Amino acid sequence: MTVTATSVDESDQKQPTAPASRTARLARFVPALAAALSGVLLYVSFPPRTLWWLALPAFAVFGWVLRGRSWKAGLGLGYLFGLGFLLPLLVWTGVEVGPGPWLALVVIEAVFVALVGAGIATVSKLPGFPLWAAALWIAGEAARARVPFSGFPWGKVAFGQADGVFLPLAAVGGTPVLGFAVVLCGFGLYEAVRLGTEKRRSREVRRSAAVVALLSVAVPVVAAVAARPLVSDKAENGTVTVAAVQGNVPRAGLDFNAQRRAVLDYHARETERLAAQVKAGKMPRPDIVLWPENSSDIDPFANEDARAVIDAAAKAIDAPISVGGVVERDGKLYNEQILWDPVKGPTDTYDKRQIQPFGEYLPLRSLIGAINSDWTSMVRQDFSRGTEPGVFTMAGAKVGLVTCYEAAFDWAVRSEVTDGAQLISVPSNNATFDRSEMTYQQLAMSRVRAVEHSRTVTVPVTSGVSAIIMPDGRITQKTGMFVADSLVQKVPLRSSETPATKLGILPEMLLVLVAAGGLGWAIGAGVRNRRAGAAG
Repeated sequence: MTVTATSVDESDQKQPTAPASRTARLARFVPALAAALSGVLLYVSFPPRTLWWLALPAFAVFGWVLRGRSWKAGLGLGYLFGLGFLLPLLVWTGVEVGPGPWLALVVIEAVFVALVGAGIATVSKLPGFPLWAAALWIAGEAARARVPFSGFPWGKVAFGQADGVFLPLAAVGGTPVLGFAVVLCGFGLYEAVRLGTEKRRSREVRRSAAVVALLSVAVPVVAAVAARPLVSDKAENGTVTVAAVQGNVPRAGLDFNAQRRAVLDYHARETERLAAQVKAGKMPRPDIVLWPENSSDIDPFANEDARAVIDAAAKAIDAPISVGGVVERDGKLYNEQILWDPVKGPTDTYDKRQIQPFGEYLPLRSLIGAINSDWTSMVRQDFSRGTEPGVFTMAGAKVGLVTCYEAAFDWAVRSEVTDGAQLISVPSNNATFDRSEMTYQQLAMSRVRAVEHSRTVTVPVTSGVSAIIMPDGRITQKTGMFVADSLVQKVPLRSSETPATKLGILPEMLLVLVAAGGLGWAIGAGVRNRRAGAAG
């Protein structure tokens, strides 16, 4: 009797634990799910959406996920955050070539975010946690912009802030300072919430920590407001009337290159149509004309037909044209901008310096060919890199050339401004990415660059979206996608340099040092604590 009663009592006591244990097991997945979803939230803050402010809760949740974790847990959670962010952000890379390259790129790029996650988890219990964590994020972006294969800065937090209140900070210290302010504010938001609900610490400790948290939120906002005077669209060196020509392509996709002559003819035809409108008094006469990247994939130096087509277009519009060409010289291919004068013909060139891996050249060609020969056939011959900045003198204006992919790299844009550019042109070819978000992401980069260096930025694109951007980041005109169109506008010329232009890489280096200092402090404190525990 006794044994039976005891058995019944024990079974009655065990029954309620089963649901509780299942809940506990499910709760273990909450941080992983939150990490991935906060990465998705960061993606949603990027163009073409104007939800820039979602970056703040994205980093607030990421801070909550990593707080108090081991570096190993931070590594895994950071990787999930990276996947949640980069998988949808970079889906355009697989539009025409399939999911393989897209997934491979994301898998590699997410490793950088994973390492940042490990670092943030390590510093998460330090005083001033938002400062160290934000600096670590920028250090991760700095690394991602340089390796492997000369880096891939696409997805910098700054590039999602073209419509945000923090944008003026680009003029203070470029994309590193702008991105740092956003991430600092996000982590500071988490700290403010956490400290507001925590009751275990003494009042004095909570008060000092709360001050740090509030400063992390307030200082970036106040700094952005204070930086507003750096943003101006006033002309310092007169004005110039610029025409950005979008000729369109016969069809989207990789095979548009098979229609090279048609693409050239389209851009010449649109330029001649514009010339007719100018002659009829329907459009203002442009001083300079800008064609996009790959507007003449037929080498005009080697092909008389292509030369004649461009020459006729330049004479019709009676203005110098910057033509995007593919040129072979001494057995090497170059993605080149050619300055074409209506009287003298080609007078100057700029060779693209930051060429795109797996698009314009194939790293590890023999290894990749052994894995998949189709990939090597898509890039039959590697492009060569240019070595000098490109600033064309067009109708008395200094026009800095930043060809497509180069707009993502801080140094490539800054070098044109320090070389004397009074306005910037970003000739691009997005036809291979169809109607994906890629063109809008790249357009946002150009808006950030306009504010960073206080220059008008024109974006002539083969198939859209082409745009004219004022030095304060405003888009004043833009085209649709896959239409032939021209944008003509009088724009300001500017020669003054912003603090960001003058400082160059220094703000980024400082933030990397701050990240290293915080990481060193946290690791040192951990070692001392373990030694003290062992001695005890």
